[in-house]
Amino acid sequence: MVREIDVEELEGLGTVPLIDVREPDEYESGHVPGAILVPLGSVPAADLSSFRGSTLYVICKSGGRSMRACEFLADNGFDVVNVAGGTMAWVTSGRSVVEGSSPS
Repeated sequence: MVREIDVEELEGLGTVPLIDVREPDEYESGHVPGAILVPLGSVPAADLSSFRGSTLYVICKSGGRSMRACEFLADNGFDVVNVAGGTMAWVTSGRSVVEGSSPS
């Protein structure tokens, strides 16, 4: 079972390892500040070893793709938390976003 938090809880955590598993065009149009792009299809091959030993938060548009990524990562020994509602909930709540390919 993958743990979940909402965007309010995510914001309250401050700076945490946050992976955005949407496609590049989605990410570039607006993402949570500090989120690192790792499209869902590339998660199995991505080198995420630097995140071992810490909790990795995963976000997508609404929570479905990020849950799939979390399940894969959890099965491979990562401590993961899915962000329920995803970037859509972040944007809808009026929180700031970053546009472009840079995390912040």
